[in-house]
Amino acid sequence: MEAKSPTQGRPRGRNPRGQGERLREEVVTATLRMLDELGDDQALSLRAVAREINVAATSVYLHFPDRDALVLAALERCHQDLVLAVRQAELTEDHPVAQLRARTLVLGTWAHQHPGLYKVLHESTLNQRADMGFKEELGRATTAAVQRCMDAGLAPANDAATVALDLRAAVHGAVSMRVNEPDQDWPPLEDQVDRFLRKLVGISVPASEGA
Repeated sequence: MEAKSPTQGRPRGRNPRGQGERLREEVVTATLRMLDELGDDQALSLRAVAREINVAATSVYLHFPDRDALVLAALERCHQDLVLAVRQAELTEDHPVAQLRARTLVLGTWAHQHPGLYKVLHESTLNQRADMGFKEELGRATTAAVQRCMDAGLAPANDAATVALDLRAAVHGAVSMRVNEPDQDWPPLEDQVDRFLRKLVGISVPASEGA
């Protein structure tokens, strides 16, 4: 039987002065990992997070007074990472339609990779209990992407915010069904997104971009 090290299983000591922010980041990172595995914020506890990173529970409570505060901080970090991924996807394209398509597909790819986080971010009761205003950034960016297509004459003139909302609702529906019923025989998300772009935004997806 392998002998335990003197520190194994014991909470580590306090971070030196000035390293409290590093501990906070470790807590948030561990929370994201656990939420992705659990797919349910109600199944998470601050004590479990503390055990995950081998610190005393009091160390976590110093940064987050309760579970909701911790989950919100984790989801905001998660959303920031998603916004960055969307921007990077757009930067790989020059055509406004291709940019809109690229950013729309990022959601499906991310949700496939992180179904648990997707459920907590968009389907948990925390959405009714807490302010998740940070989620509005993606909506504004999608509206701007739709508007660029309209300004370029590539989509019929319309209320870009309304069109973007319809597009987001359709994509979230398609993604949520895949997350919650993964064993179904779903059509390729790329094909669905192309249909949404044609029917809801009114654009012609270039032949090289989709079916």
